[in-house]
Amino acid sequence: MKRRAVLLDRDGTLNVNPSAYVTRLEEFEPIAGAFEAVGRLCRAGWSVSVVTNQSGIGKGLVTSAAVGEIHRECERLAAAHGGAFDGFYVCPDLPGFGSELRKPLPGMLLAAARDHDYDLFRSYTIGDSERDLVAGRAAGTTPLLVLTGHGERTRRETDHPEDRTFASLAEAVDWILTRAAPRG
Repeated sequence: MKRRAVLLDRDGTLNVNPSAYVTRLEEFEPIAGAFEAVGRLCRAGWSVSVVTNQSGIGKGLVTSAAVGEIHRECERLAAAHGGAFDGFYVCPDLPGFGSELRKPLPGMLLAAARDHDYDLFRSYTIGDSERDLVAGRAAGTTPLLVLTGHGERTRRETDHPEDRTFASLAEAVDWILTRAAPRG
């Protein structure tokens, strides 16, 4: 049977989204409660993957190795709270490059679903930007907006439903866990 999943944006959802790119591990700052929330999802039987645009790679501002190091830190932080990620899906392409992976297109979400047997129609996408919400809808998931990162601006600039808008990943996870049974 296909699994339910939560597909997470990284910058602005799991970690603080600085004005510039997160180019090395020393610049990575977790958002309070985010990795604890990943642990709660996993312990409740949900699958979790990260889908992240990282155009800083395409611009030469960050290396793929540095992004990998940051993702290993994400794995460590999630594991410390009883969680795990099925995968990290990274699009290094610049905007306008024509990539089918780059959000707002759903390519990374579809790849995660293929790789991990996710039922996207019973899954959620959580992020802080309009492109996260659009990609989630295009893939068939229920998109949830978090107000961390660029979320406040996204709320002002879109008509995303207030009942699917949360102060943080921790609050979005609370909502998922109280309203939806885990996979299976």
